[in-house]
This record gives sequence, structure tokens and C-alpha cells, in this order.
Amino acid sequence: MTVLGTADAVRFDAHGSTFASYVASRNSTQLCAWQLTVPAGTRGVAHRPSRDEVLLVLDGTLHVTLDGTRNRVERGKVALVRAGVEVIVDGGPQETTVWVTTTPGLTATLNDGTQLTPPWAQ
Repeated sequence: MTVLGTADAVRFDAHGSTFASYVASRNSTQLCAWQLTVPAGTRGVAHRPSRDEVLLVLDGTLHVTLDGTRNRVERGKVALVRAGVEVIVDGGPQETTVWVTTTPGLTATLNDGTQLTPPWAQ
């Protein structure tokens, strides 16, 4: 068994949010998991993930738009983002903390065709 604490997380800042990576290829071959912190009012960037993602809101509220449909996701609720679906994650009225899981190798394609390889999901 491996127990990981906040000191073990590798932090990345992107698009106004913070990604604290706990599980990735450095310590797992089958899972990636990170804590996402989205400041209040942050506007997300539209993208299409290459793999399914699960977003569990730990604290606060997110606005998750999936293929044009805006959803309010509150504490204790989960958003399932299917691979290939356009997703935008916007912050709510206060800072929001989210636990995100996926499988290693996730990439994201922006609307202009730019391909991102987020290091927290590798």
C-alpha cells in the first residue's frame, strides 16, 4: 500500500487553475488522479479530452459545459466527461476543489486544433 499526502503532490498551474498530481505514471501504470483547484469566476478553456475523466466536486461549485450544455456541479456531485466531448470547466462563485481521475496518456485538443499533453495526466 502507498499512502500519499499533500507533500507528495506535484503541482502545475494552467489556464488559471492549479493541478496537484498525486497519481500518474511516476507511481501507477493504470490510473491518474489529481486535485484541481479552480478560483472563483475562472473561465475554462474549451477542449476535447482523449479519455474519459471523472470530476468529483469536493468543495464549492463548478459550471461544466459538455457539448454546449451547461451543468452546475456542486459539492458531492460527479461530472463524467466522455472522451471526445467538448468540455469547458468554469469556476463558481467561490474557489472550488475537485478530485479528477482518468487513465494515463490523456491528451486534450483545443478548438484551434492545438494538442495538449498535460503532465499531471501522464
